[in-house]
Amino acid sequence: MENLFASLPEEIKTHIEEITKSSGFPDNEDSLEIMAKAWIEKRDAFLEQVNLFNMEETNFYDKDSEQGLVVMTYSGSLLNIGPLTENGREIKYSSIGLRTDVPSIAKKDHAGLLSPIELDKVAEFENGPVKSTSRILKIAVFKKLLALPEQKTKLNEMTRILESKFIEVNKTVALDIKNL
Repeated sequence: MENLFASLPEEIKTHIEEITKSSGFPDNEDSLEIMAKAWIEKRDAFLEQVNLFNMEETNFYDKDSEQGLVVMTYSGSLLNIGPLTENGREIKYSSIGLRTDVPSIAKKDHAGLLSPIELDKVAEFENGPVKSTSRILKIAVFKKLLALPEQKTKLNEMTRILESKFIEVNKTVALDIKNL
């Protein structure tokens, strides 16, 4: 094995250890290495889509900003937070399998943010699909402000692509773990 797990920051290692345990995988170095590889693939897929969708990373997102965004958490979950409208936001949370301690996918219309979205902090929601997330790893917003329908369409498209990629990564993880 490549020793990818050892190269990750401590806070990410902690999340990978927790996910490995909650997934019921063997508690050994090979499992951690497989999960680290999967986490890196998911992070890289997120960054690739940020680039392809003409988005940029930011460290902070004001809860009252009208613009929509896509977020990746330390544990590899995705958040599609739609633009702010008079009815609130559409928020979709996707953990994409493997974890048994959180919903796989949860969506809520008319939701809101309780506080700003910041790197290394949890995201908390008012009437959201989940109450809160693990700490935030990446935040991406469009480089130029798009009309609300276009933002929603692009955010949903990007999320579908990422969910599909993450599911494929998880299939590989399950096969690799099975072959240990």
